[in-house]
Amino acid sequence: MNIRIVKSIFPGVAVLCLLGASSNSVAMCDNLLDFEPQKLRSDETINFCERFSGKTLLVVNTASRCGFTPQFKELESLYQKYKDQGLVVIGFPSNDFKQELADEEEVAEVCYINYGVTFPMVSESSVKGEQVNPLFKQLIAKTGESPAWNFNKYLVSADLKTVTHYDSSVTPMASELESDLAALLR
Repeated sequence: MNIRIVKSIFPGVAVLCLLGASSNSVAMCDNLLDFEPQKLRSDETINFCERFSGKTLLVVNTASRCGFTPQFKELESLYQKYKDQGLVVIGFPSNDFKQELADEEEVAEVCYINYGVTFPMVSESSVKGEQVNPLFKQLIAKTGESPAWNFNKYLVSADLKTVTHYDSSVTPMASELESDLAALLR
């Protein structure tokens, strides 16, 4: 968003103009989506308000060297199956459980090349404890559930009123998670 201060015809009075965003779009952003992390292996950021408003989200904390890492395949399958109905899967690499690679290029290779991930992935961040990123902080507050391990999942309804937590052992496909997702998308 561009902000410009314009001098008015009245001395000492300036007018603040917001270019590129209406006041309605600014006001409509829920605190949950007021987050702009950097994309994995990129200098670009993802503005969650702009990109994900009105979408059903599946937010997952990931790690490249975990026994649950093969869930990337099912997460991608779930994303492909439901993306046209409004689902967005978002991966959050984290080393909170000491199973994430130190090099972001290697993390990206695991996600994009080894598992064919096409859904959004963000740069590594903390998903629990004192350094928890702002989105996970709110997800934890809404559910009372903090990630106990890698590949915890939070299903967030498009209206942001329903947030459901699933632990690592809940697979993305043919599970309670997929049933709950299908119900939300109806």
